[in-house]
Amino acid sequence: MEQHSSLQSPPPVAHDKPTAPAEKSWLSKLGPGLITGAADDDPSGIATYSQTGAQFGFNLMWMTLLTYPLMVGIQEVSARIGRVSGRGLASNIKRHYPPWLLYAMVVLLLIANTVNIAADVAAMGDALHLIIGGKPQLLALGFGVLSILLQVFIPYTRYVHVLKWLTIALMAYVATVLAVHVPWLTVLKHTVVPTIEWKPAYLTTMVALFGTTISPYLFFWQASQEVEEIRADPDAEPLRKAPEQVGRELRRIRMDTTIGMAVSNIVAWFIMLTTAVTLHAHGLLDIQSSAQAASALKPIAGNLAFALFSLGIIGTGLLAIPVLAGSAAYAMAGAFNWRNSLELQPSAARKFYGIIAAATMGGVLIGFLPVDPMKALYWSAVINGVIAVPIMVVTMLLSTRKGVMGDVGISRPIHVLGWACTAAMALAVVAMFATMAHGGVS
Repeated sequence: MEQHSSLQSPPPVAHDKPTAPAEKSWLSKLGPGLITGAADDDPSGIATYSQTGAQFGFNLMWMTLLTYPLMVGIQEVSARIGRVSGRGLASNIKRHYPPWLLYAMVVLLLIANTVNIAADVAAMGDALHLIIGGKPQLLALGFGVLSILLQVFIPYTRYVHVLKWLTIALMAYVATVLAVHVPWLTVLKHTVVPTIEWKPAYLTTMVALFGTTISPYLFFWQASQEVEEIRADPDAEPLRKAPEQVGRELRRIRMDTTIGMAVSNIVAWFIMLTTAVTLHAHGLLDIQSSAQAASALKPIAGNLAFALFSLGIIGTGLLAIPVLAGSAAYAMAGAFNWRNSLELQPSAARKFYGIIAAATMGGVLIGFLPVDPMKALYWSAVINGVIAVPIMVVTMLLSTRKGVMGDVGISRPIHVLGWACTAAMALAVVAMFATMAHGGVS
């Protein structure tokens, strides 16, 4: 009987054995870092890069090589904090630092982001007006409403794919170069060998480039998107609780951030290149907006360059506005313990989505006021400069706190790059205020 019983025992089946998760393709691993880097090239950033190329030709293209590793350092630290702790930056700051510090940062971030949205939607409205006509302010309103609807009614797991596809819009600026003549050897020399001019306008533009490429909203966004990635994957956990996932996820974050920041700087380089070989070469040195740059390209470089540049403004704006509004909403939600996720239904996170809608529509409404959008953007940059350094210092300190990171430490190279980026931004802010004090900017 015992022999018969043993014969009836069911053999083990293959599906009872734990299986390792299927390896994802490298393209599917790109997400928060790629979107963050692409959103950095928003229409207001395009205006800064266009002005740089128009005013100084190739002389500041070397800045893209300087800012790249610094951006990788601070953005990877931000991403790791989110992925390791399972909380966004604001939530971590709230748990470990005085409330007044967090509230001051969050309020200033909301103001700066709203003004930045105003400049972006205005540029998008102007760009579409150049292509199809119509009233720019109403076109800007349409872009604002579209952005709100996409964020509120499309769940994160689907919405993130929309954002990834929008990064393709940045290729417009690479393609624009194909429509113009480029002295490549001269360009390469100026990219590799810095050209320094000790003049207020040159130094102010250097500060503007730092402020455009290294912005506080990018830190909050990438950390929060790593948290969203955890929520979207039923097998994922914060890395401090899942040591078996550490190696795989940190490699993904490294690749994602490295590629995302490379995309950001390559596109900035191409925008400066395009305006240098066209606008600067023809004596058009003063460009105040991205739409003005597109319009000025038309008689010089032809309809193709004009169309590509204009469509790039619209595509990057559609990518950047959700990041600006979303980062403000994540920061506010973390500060006040609101439910927050782009995966939640609107009824389950009313305050979170309310901030997204308020920031976006607030930016649109600024466009209907008698306010110079470029002046507003300048003061937005000043606010960003004021809050960037303390946020970066706090972020770097969080990255070494055991209560945040557990046993998952930050590697020495990334730690050095993060602090180097913080120091560079601090110097840029000091230079900005010194230039303002001496009347270098108005």
